[in-house]
Amino acid sequence: MKTIKIIGPAYPFRGGIATTNERLAQEFISMGFDVEIETFTIQYPSILFPGKTQFNLKPAPENLSIKRTVNSVNPFNWINVGKRICNEKPDLVIIRYWLPFMAPCLGTIASQIRKNRQTKIICLADNIVPHEHRAGDRVLTNYFIQRIDGLIAMSKSVLADAKTFRNNLPLEFCPHPIFDNYGKRLSFEDSKQKLNLDVNTKYLLFFGFIRDYKGLDLLLNAFADERLRKYPVKLLVAGEYYSSPEPYLELIRKNNLDELIELRTDFIPEDEVNLYFSSADMVVQPYKSATQSGVTQIGYHFNKPMLVTNVGGLAEIIPDGKIGYVVEPDSQNIADALVDFYANNRIQEFEANIEAEKKKFSWSNMVNTFISMYEQQL
Repeated sequence: MKTIKIIGPAYPFRGGIATTNERLAQEFISMGFDVEIETFTIQYPSILFPGKTQFNLKPAPENLSIKRTVNSVNPFNWINVGKRICNEKPDLVIIRYWLPFMAPCLGTIASQIRKNRQTKIICLADNIVPHEHRAGDRVLTNYFIQRIDGLIAMSKSVLADAKTFRNNLPLEFCPHPIFDNYGKRLSFEDSKQKLNLDVNTKYLLFFGFIRDYKGLDLLLNAFADERLRKYPVKLLVAGEYYSSPEPYLELIRKNNLDELIELRTDFIPEDEVNLYFSSADMVVQPYKSATQSGVTQIGYHFNKPMLVTNVGGLAEIIPDGKIGYVVEPDSQNIADALVDFYANNRIQEFEANIEAEKKKFSWSNMVNTFISMYEQQL
């Protein structure tokens, strides 16, 4: 195997999936492979995109070949892109799959590529069954699943979902690697000053796009627990609303949390991610459903204790009581863990255990998983 195509989000599109694809390409390149990313001309029609902009306004990543070729809503484009890649005959095509909306596009491209009977197509799957279910999701996903040669899932729950579509599909589990491209951890003081936060206040961090399944409402109710008022702690919410902000703002008002919540609800650019994580005592992910989360892998990079809920694959990568907490998706359970964290001063204990735990989440491990699956398909 020498030549690789990655099909999925990448610069100039923003977000964790794009960042992962770019970092994966860099790892393959460092191991001597010829890699090109094919991303979208149109990813989502604007009417379907819940955020303010789909685009990254920062400079393009260096030393990566990224071509904008795929129109997610134009069937003629899908056929033409697939035929071209079929004729180019790369050894491996990696298709990133995260949403059934993309299934017709990506499945049709895969169908065309497979006609050369040489290129192997392996999916890197974030989700097979989406968090927010819609009619037709399984039909669309099945269309895509039938047109690939293998699938690598980043959580065991996604692996289990994939098995329900196709019994004979080669499957592998590889946990999401650590996001190690967000710079260095800064001191609490420096990072708080750069973000204009109170240097004498402790912060718990909720990070990432705000969607209903991520359970910010559970966290806001938990944070209203009077036991937490013993500590100089605030909740730092950093990320853009992808659902209506009003229910969350109403909870803040109802629970009298206005002075205890720091809202930074614009998109967080990559060069500020280290400031938010460096400012936090602990990263809190109170998700109601999940597969895996890139946020946990950013937390690992910055050696931050983490609280996750016992849903999807989150509990697979956060050892309870060792580097953080795994709790049920319930405000009372979340509040109890937050109180324990501060009452028993767990931060140093948890941070000391993170360094050894994070070694299993390497990018080379993911690359080797692709190589192994490719070789099995020869």
